[in-house]
Amino acid sequence: MQFAEDSWETVGGTSAGKALSLTALGRPVVLHAMSGQDEDGQRLRAALDAAGVGVRWTDGVTERHLNLMTRAGERVSLYLASPSAGAGQDDAELAAEFAAADAVVLDLAAEPARLLPVARQSGTPLWVDVHDYDGTAAFHRPFLAAAHAVFCNADRLESPVEFLRATVASGASLAVCTLGADGAVAVDADGTEWRVPAAPAEVVDTNGAGDAFLAGVLDARLDGARLDAALAAGARTASLVLGTRHLHPLLDPVLG
Repeated sequence: MQFAEDSWETVGGTSAGKALSLTALGRPVVLHAMSGQDEDGQRLRAALDAAGVGVRWTDGVTERHLNLMTRAGERVSLYLASPSAGAGQDDAELAAEFAAADAVVLDLAAEPARLLPVARQSGTPLWVDVHDYDGTAAFHRPFLAAAHAVFCNADRLESPVEFLRATVASGASLAVCTLGADGAVAVDADGTEWRVPAAPAEVVDTNGAGDAFLAGVLDARLDGARLDAALAAGARTASLVLGTRHLHPLLDPVLG
């Protein structure tokens, strides 16, 4: 038996985290997401709307998960409800949006997995976050095969740099692994290794830091920044979310 030192409810989800950080950076974003018309779904929709995130909602199951955290930021995520893949009735519209976008970010879920061929056919650079990938899980492989830029963390990788090099050798133009307090390491299309230290932060909660890091790198690269500058921008963006209980400070006045 273990008693929790504290607990709270907030907006979760890796796609929401990225969209919040990009919105705060002034980058125009359209987040495609599913939620139900239940109480949780309505609260989710209202919170993201109040935070200024542009969302196109599809009715479905509201994703819910419980994160068990240690003081050191270690996490176990228990998924309580997950949406299924859609039927594809809006794929033509999505294909047009993908083609017109500067970048497409697809996260690990059933609907993004279904949309991988649509995203690839658009020709728009595809960014994916495989999180704590262990190097072998089958679900992640189609995402890795389709991606122009791959992000992950080092939680389950024995040799992060070796994985990054293999990812670039397989076709990605950029592969990045976040290392927590040790910053991040990246390998570019030329095989050059880049490192960036973590930005100073008062850590309240680590959820969403990886999403914010990707968002910061993406925003900087879209502005034409060199990779070293983009990685530093990612570290700064990540540090902002470490000081809040929520996925981003934009939610502080919304959720308290």
